[in-house]
Amino acid sequence: MNPAPTSISLAYSVDADDAFMFHALATGKIADPGLRFSHRRGDTAELNRLALDGAADIVAISAGLYPRVADRYQLLPHGASVGRGFGPVVVAARALVPSDLAGRRVGIPGLTTTAWMVLRLIEPRAIPVEIPIVPFGRIFDAVAAGDVDAALLIHEGRLIYPQRGLQLVVDLGAWWQEHVGLPLPLGVNVIRRALGPARVAQVSGLIRQSIRWAIDHRGELIASLADRAIRERGEPALADAALIDHYLSLYANADTVDMPEDARRGIEALFHRTAGQDGDGSRDRNGDGNGRGNLKVPLDWAP
Repeated sequence: MNPAPTSISLAYSVDADDAFMFHALATGKIADPGLRFSHRRGDTAELNRLALDGAADIVAISAGLYPRVADRYQLLPHGASVGRGFGPVVVAARALVPSDLAGRRVGIPGLTTTAWMVLRLIEPRAIPVEIPIVPFGRIFDAVAAGDVDAALLIHEGRLIYPQRGLQLVVDLGAWWQEHVGLPLPLGVNVIRRALGPARVAQVSGLIRQSIRWAIDHRGELIASLADRAIRERGEPALADAALIDHYLSLYANADTVDMPEDARRGIEALFHRTAGQDGDGSRDRNGDGNGRGNLKVPLDWAP
């Protein structure tokens, strides 16, 4: 009698690139008879909370959060979202420059997100107002209603804001490239250390296969993502195949298959630059200034 398969829990975002990357595992195109995967999707702040609680085996988290979960999770070398001169954007209903955000309310996707950490480097006096990214249109509604003065957009929002009549205040990825000179890692996948080296290597290999399968079947998956967009995310603009194709070109590419050296250095730079930031927007007195921010264990990568 064959033993029961081992359960592995996956938690990842509602956006198109995560759906793209994990599609082959979700549909059985890539599988292992000894493993059974469960799939949970959520917004970025929710996923970060799951990792902080150690509540899933593999979690797609904000890159800047990793030092806070590094004792329990390893970084996976694939599945990352990397901005090369582009990234999340701050937009507003009227023309503003970054310094204008001082003392103004900015709708943000979460206090633990990489986007908010980087925006604090640009204008630390901005006042954060957390607005979940689900439903997708909520943050645009908040700007239109005057509930916030500007919005920090992640995921597909960076491609849709011109349709909403909004103006760019700053592109965080462009700012990062200018001031740091490296790619900006935005999201990473992490895997539970307690699975053990052999299981970590096995599961990591399957996720890598799933990503490669998706890239090899890109056209087929774009059609599937377009079909699911309205049903799952309630936003007609997200069903546009050209928009999905553009978005995947940004965040599901060669950097996603295997994070290159410059992007890995970008992660170290992110930890160093944001050292001392705490999740509530205050300063974390435990930042140790070791060049890796608040990272308490060696920065190690799963195979």
